[in-house]
Amino acid sequence: MLQRCRVSWVPALLANAVLLATVVLSAPCVAASSELSGYAPLVRRVAPSVVTVLVEEERKGAGDRAAERATSRNNPDAITSVIRRMLSGLDENPGGGGEEAGSALGSGFVIRADGLIVTNRHVVAGAHSVRVRLPNGEEVPARIVGADAVTDIALLSVATGNLPALRLGSSDSVSVGDAVIAIGNPFGLGQTVTAGIVSARARTLEDDPYIDFLQTDAAINRGNSGGPLLSIDGTVVGVTSIIFTPSGGSVGLGFAIPAETVAAVVAELEAHGAVERGYLGVSAQEPTAAIATALGMKAPTGALITAVEMQGPAAGALVVGDVLLDIGQVPVTFKNLSKITARLKPDSLVPLTVRRDGAMQTVALKIGRLPLPPDDPAMTGERDTWILPLMLGVSGTTVQIRREIKAVDEGGGLIVTQLRPSGPGALAGLRVGDLVTHLGSKPVLDPTDLLNVPAPTPQSPVLLRIVRDGSPVYVAITGVPPLP
Repeated sequence: MLQRCRVSWVPALLANAVLLATVVLSAPCVAASSELSGYAPLVRRVAPSVVTVLVEEERKGAGDRAAERATSRNNPDAITSVIRRMLSGLDENPGGGGEEAGSALGSGFVIRADGLIVTNRHVVAGAHSVRVRLPNGEEVPARIVGADAVTDIALLSVATGNLPALRLGSSDSVSVGDAVIAIGNPFGLGQTVTAGIVSARARTLEDDPYIDFLQTDAAINRGNSGGPLLSIDGTVVGVTSIIFTPSGGSVGLGFAIPAETVAAVVAELEAHGAVERGYLGVSAQEPTAAIATALGMKAPTGALITAVEMQGPAAGALVVGDVLLDIGQVPVTFKNLSKITARLKPDSLVPLTVRRDGAMQTVALKIGRLPLPPDDPAMTGERDTWILPLMLGVSGTTVQIRREIKAVDEGGGLIVTQLRPSGPGALAGLRVGDLVTHLGSKPVLDPTDLLNVPAPTPQSPVLLRIVRDGSPVYVAITGVPPLP
């Protein structure tokens, strides 16, 4: 089980807190510690740069938030709060159900003396307000400069000046077996130091295909998320973010976002408040030896295209069955395809080398923008359900929710909580806040009623009855945009 890590301090939910990660710390460059002093000189130097991030959360369920977003379209007074959550990636909160205010904590570290602080995005997800507690005990309000869902990095700013800062280095400066330390605030106990080694490099996790993580055995637990992982010379080599744990506690399998990735994201967040990445709009698989033989290839190489989004950037340039070999003269494999495309500049024109029908071809493709990923229930605590064939999220409703979206006469139904851009649901015109009441003529009462829906096509559309602004209407989802 992969868990990200902050501590949620709502008493009723404390026993169910699930977000775990790691925080690690380091100091300005110092000489390697002697056997007698250990890491003490290093810790004394870096401790003033490590902070605790305190988050006040609004605890609302997925349905409540979807209803709020829907009603805000016609309510100017509600727009500001909704936009603030959307820009911060704060669509949902851990715990889901209630509406009581809660709090959570994580870690962070100062990267610039004028008050710029790095932490994890999932630490501040769901934030109604954010404060930073300095090592001297002083608490100051913090502003979210920007947050990036893909790398799970957030940038905060505090008005307090002359803060001791740590230096973002590069993960290339450490090798497997090198010593590292982590400092954070596990379980809210206070600043805690752990030490270990770099266990592995370039770990790619299934849920994070864009990052080559550093792996460490330094103990990290809840409340450590967002802290730095440092080499013994005091350089930040990573930001601890995830642990693998079958038990809920540290078992020595922690993962840190490489410092060079963090530095690139921080620069974009400070300049633009967001990070734009390239996007092809294709699905692919790794060719096997048998597939390579069937395609007339001497050896399995490249990435075999298995699907092309009908309205995606690659439509018309790539086709199913192409073997993508190079992007802008950079060799492609199935494993590096996501990383290569994410680093491309949206709207740029890039040459692709493909093998098609046994012949090599070069095609030009205009790079698109990577859509934001759907909210991760493991990270946000969201209680909605992702319906993959329709590429939308749904959640159960209450009488209050149906009253807010002018569907009080309906006896049930599921509210749409999120939509993937260019997905079948979005192409059909569905919106967050729509109430889905029927699949054809069958009432929809539970998310399981939609889980087995087949992928829609123009020949076999999925027929949904929805209620929007008090008006019921049937919508045929075909997977393609409607004719003008």
